[in-house]
Amino acid sequence: MARYTGPKTRISRKFGEPILGNGKWLTKTSFPPGQHGPSRKRKAPGEYAIQLREKQKAKYTYGVLERQFRNTFDDAARMKGVTGENLIKLLEARLDNTVFRMGIAPSRPAARQLVAHKHITVNGEVVNVPSFRLKAGDSIGLKEKSAGNNSLKSMMRGKNPKFSWVDWNENELQGTFISLPERENVPENIKEQLIVELYSK
Repeated sequence: MARYTGPKTRISRKFGEPILGNGKWLTKTSFPPGQHGPSRKRKAPGEYAIQLREKQKAKYTYGVLERQFRNTFDDAARMKGVTGENLIKLLEARLDNTVFRMGIAPSRPAARQLVAHKHITVNGEVVNVPSFRLKAGDSIGLKEKSAGNNSLKSMMRGKNPKFSWVDWNENELQGTFISLPERENVPENIKEQLIVELYSK
């Protein structure tokens, strides 16, 4: 399966949350997509459907394909602690997600593009793999040539202070991945326990 490039609003309506984009249309069309609109009678989803939906939401949110997601889950299961919380921590440690959290890019897809186009460095070395997993203390920055690009600078929106596990210096265009975040500090509305139950079947 290739990465999703279709209508973002459709996905937001599917989950009833603005997981892709600003969700400005959710107030008008908060019902799921479909030709029959809100008048269609929908059956209550079963247990498996609810668990699968939660996994899909996490995949769309972080822009991860099925095999990558499963491998990340397996890594989380081997770590000490709660598997579901470990899964979210590992997803947050992805390079593209960290670039987004630092405010270098306005969205995860934009952050993924910056990484893939070799604008981002990790510990002084260019890394073009969006799924690169960061470790505590890793330094993230813009490549020297990219640091003078005004179009890249115009995309930066500054780091949200509530993301305490990353640090970003706007003057030096350098940041640090301080540590893996605690689950309660990650704002994404994902019920990770349902994903654990799905993979445990």
